[in-house]
Amino acid sequence: MSSIFTKIINGEIPAYKVAEDDKFLAFLDINPNAKGHTLCIPKQEINKIFDMEEEHYIELMRFSRKVAKALEQAVPCKRVGVAVVGLEVPHVHVHLIPLQEMDDMRFTKKEKLSPEEFEAVATAIKANL
Repeated sequence: MSSIFTKIINGEIPAYKVAEDDKFLAFLDINPNAKGHTLCIPKQEINKIFDMEEEHYIELMRFSRKVAKALEQAVPCKRVGVAVVGLEVPHVHVHLIPLQEMDDMRFTKKEKLSPEEFEAVATAIKANL
């Protein structure tokens, strides 16, 4: 069964995309911990990160680093936090979260953004890639 992320990859569900290549996609988390919270995923549907082939895993981290650097320029923050949890969606995903404080990494704290704010953040990240 396709995950919600596969549906985003296939264009069945809209997303605020910030980066894409033939193997990976980055888009804004629709329920963000902080403004700019971005998810980086492989286009191949893989449930667990350590089930990835080693080279594919390294490529995902390289892609995530590139997106994180652009995110850090687009959204003022002390640093970009990284988390791989993977319990809610059975599809590998790397969380990139702009941090001002440790609470920004807690998945119980959520930021509310308008569609216009999501679009502005996505555009700003893309401009820094």
